[in-house]
Amino acid sequence: MSKDYIEVRGAEEHNLKDLDVTIPREEFTVVTGLSGSGKSSLAFETIYAEGQRRYIESLSAYARNFLGQMDKPQVETVEGLSPAISIDQKNAANNPRSTVGTVTELHDYLRLLYARVGTPHCPDCGREVGEQSAQNMVERILELPEDTKVKLAAPVVRDQKGAFEDLFEELVSEGYARVEVDGEEHDLTLDKPELDENFDHTIDVIVDRIKVSTEARPRIIDSVETALEEAEGVLKVILPDAPKDVASDLGDAARRTGALGDETEEDDRFVVEFSKDLACTHCGIDVPEIETRSFSFNSPHGACPECEGLGETKEIDEGLVIQDESTSLKHVFEPWSYNRSYYQTRLDAVAEHFDVSLSTPFEEVDDEIQQAFLYGTSEKVTFERHTKNGTRRKQKRFEGVIPNLERRYLETDSDSTRDHIEDYMSATECPACDGTRLKAASRAVLVDGTAITEINGLSIGDALEHFESLEASFNEREKVIAEEILKEIRARLGFMCEVGLEYLTLDREASTLSGGESQRIRLATQIGSGLVGVLYVLDEPSIGLHQRDNDRLLDTLEELRDIGNTLIVVEHDEETMRRADQVIDMGPGPGKRGGEVVANGPVEEVKATEGSITGEYLSGQRQIPVPDERRDPDGALTIRGARQHNLDDIDVDIPLGNFTAITGVSGSGKSTLMHEVLYKGLARQMNDNTSVIPGDHDALEGLDEIETVRLIDQSPIGRTPRSNPATYTNVFDYIRELFALTKLAKQRGYEVGRFSFNVKGGRCEECGGQGTVKIEMNFLSDVYVPCEECDGARYNDATLDVTYKGKTIADVLEMEVEEAYDFFESSSQIRRRLQLLKDVGLGYMTLGQPSTTLSGGEAQRVKLAEELGKKDSGETLYLLDEPTTGLHSEDERKLIDVLHRLTDNGNTIVVIEHELDLVKNADHVIDLGPEGGENGGELVATGTPEDVARLEASHTGRYLRDLLPKIDLEGPRGERVEPVSAPMDDD
Repeated sequence: MSKDYIEVRGAEEHNLKDLDVTIPREEFTVVTGLSGSGKSSLAFETIYAEGQRRYIESLSAYARNFLGQMDKPQVETVEGLSPAISIDQKNAANNPRSTVGTVTELHDYLRLLYARVGTPHCPDCGREVGEQSAQNMVERILELPEDTKVKLAAPVVRDQKGAFEDLFEELVSEGYARVEVDGEEHDLTLDKPELDENFDHTIDVIVDRIKVSTEARPRIIDSVETALEEAEGVLKVILPDAPKDVASDLGDAARRTGALGDETEEDDRFVVEFSKDLACTHCGIDVPEIETRSFSFNSPHGACPECEGLGETKEIDEGLVIQDESTSLKHVFEPWSYNRSYYQTRLDAVAEHFDVSLSTPFEEVDDEIQQAFLYGTSEKVTFERHTKNGTRRKQKRFEGVIPNLERRYLETDSDSTRDHIEDYMSATECPACDGTRLKAASRAVLVDGTAITEINGLSIGDALEHFESLEASFNEREKVIAEEILKEIRARLGFMCEVGLEYLTLDREASTLSGGESQRIRLATQIGSGLVGVLYVLDEPSIGLHQRDNDRLLDTLEELRDIGNTLIVVEHDEETMRRADQVIDMGPGPGKRGGEVVANGPVEEVKATEGSITGEYLSGQRQIPVPDERRDPDGALTIRGARQHNLDDIDVDIPLGNFTAITGVSGSGKSTLMHEVLYKGLARQMNDNTSVIPGDHDALEGLDEIETVRLIDQSPIGRTPRSNPATYTNVFDYIRELFALTKLAKQRGYEVGRFSFNVKGGRCEECGGQGTVKIEMNFLSDVYVPCEECDGARYNDATLDVTYKGKTIADVLEMEVEEAYDFFESSSQIRRRLQLLKDVGLGYMTLGQPSTTLSGGEAQRVKLAEELGKKDSGETLYLLDEPTTGLHSEDERKLIDVLHRLTDNGNTIVVIEHELDLVKNADHVIDLGPEGGENGGELVATGTPEDVARLEASHTGRYLRDLLPKIDLEGPRGERVEPVSAPMDDD
């Protein structure tokens, strides 16, 4: 039986209750259930951890010492395990040097392709450059038709001023009789050219004049070597009266082999240059040897020297130096205070020089004078300095405010000065490499006329199209070299498209990817590996994916299963459950009330299982209802001309006092609109936050109706063992204040800090307030045991003497939120914060549960509760980024109720979301698209969910049709249960 199933016996990790479960091998199994019910504890902390631990233990002790150890999960036995690979939601990298191309290894194959078949060009003039041996040059000359007349010349002077009389004398003494000066031949034995030394000249020494023939081969070899020696590795072949076809043939051949061919103005004259070195003979620029590292922006051999491969530099931002152009010249320059004599002297002098008053608003001054203040004067200015010995005058050019800041930033040794100047700097695209990260010589290497930086700027979909027909431009040699490289590139690009990431550009920083995008990148990499017999454990791969793309993702997962792998997927998505071979529903409740298997079998069996909340949602017995009415707006916040990234100069109205959902396929511009344009624009205008640079747009209108803005995005909360829900939401501050006010605490003089387990005084010093002590086990994994001194309580005995209503501070940390809510009935501050935790479905969580043990959904909702706990003015704009991440439908319903309550209080809610149950509850939908990347950024639809659902052009609208009772049109999932609009009673 163990060959066909993975059998888990006696699992007790976290909240699992001596769990026994059987999972079929080489099938697609979904583990679902309420948030906190034990899904991740079963899939990741038990099955994956045990599989990985066993694999590592099979290695030698020496190897294990380098790999590290994994803790043995609390489980009796796990049988039928394969080597396990975890594909979770952790971001691919936070390093600014990591891009989509580097993470997927695509950039490595591109570097190899360009190093092997790339053609170098001059970074200055764009001419093709190359290197050839003397033998190669002779062979090219002998390929010319028999009896073709050629001159073999050594270019000794190129575009240089001078009369060159001494050079001509020297050439005669060396036995050379003929030269070409500026294309005209001269006999040095008869007359020496008289050149104007004020003009540029080109001088070629004629080493030999010869008719091409096989018999002349020794003479050609000798002349070529002489010319190369005379001109330091460069040979010029001149065909005085070559026919057109011969000239073209030689030119093409030379270019293919890396030399330079140029036709002159005369119809019958053709010139070809060859070089022994990789250099541009026209510009005199040496090009470094092409290697794979030449195309790496993480190597000094390829990185742009100005930005060191980052693609951006910090520059003084004129917009930060002058933030309000209506301000007078005296006070308009933010970094320069007129109260300081140094700045006062300079501003007074420049104003007097241009005869303007310092009280004149900056915007009313002529552009020329504005530029002089900012960037300096070309003429001298008289500066006056008043001292006790009289007035001292000095004439010199005015440096300019911005050059002054730039100079001081480079020269200063003061950290405070540098920090002050950095307040007026912003990251801008590197002017040297135009943000491409690579040095000029690397950018000038072309394959089929395209630089590697241009490929990096393409979306994955466009890059795949580019490489599909690339061989057509290759010769036979290049085809052989590039065959395997192109095969790997196409395969990786194809896998990325299969998992719905065709909109990502290869040069996009990995740190800007969402958790779902990072996970799908790793999934694509695993598909490319072609491994068989592996156990894959995935964590909600559908996160951040539009319903339209979900089928492609599921096809990919089924492909992994069909080649002989076992898939265990933690997921809440209904479509994923329907296509899985088996569904394991964890529950019946969250936290301590979970940890059991409620249902285990095909989806139809789960739907029929009594007590399965998941089954009830799948069967339609439970639903998230649609509101009977949509709210009317109280005005609008308008974004004008948004054009950051792929946004197509759109105007967007966000109704105030409403619940708005921003939707669209991945890469359509949702995050750019909300984060880069709206949030940063509001932060800049409302909070005078000069550290943020808003995305490109014309204006934000309607700000008067908003008092504050709060962003709740997907950035992680502080996940350390010392962090817990009580500390993160600040409820623990109020609890410690209560304990400090008790009679015994006052008698002993205990302050609030006495009841913190993070500072000395009240905590147990044996364990440092952590409650556990680490025991190092050398070759075995480290073991954490309860501290013997405090028995896991975190505090010393003196602190634990203090009680509130019979409970110690350690007892309170062990309480569930529900229990604590009743316990602190007399404290409105504490109850208000605990109520928010209950409202977002975390009533089961213990106050002191370490953040490291929280699931993704729990951590997100703790953050949401903390934000909602801040003072609510009723005119707050809440911006949320996919708040349903990791939520079961039942938990999602609670979240939607909280958002409705906030909106009813007069706030404005704007949510980026793919989950249709939340979208259908919105008052207003802003749908972007129609596709991702370059084909997105347009406003496809706007209005109520019903309005959007009626538009055929909206992908979101078509999927919404199945969930809206007022819409008769059938959507892609028309066979699903009939949606309801009546409110649903809580169970």
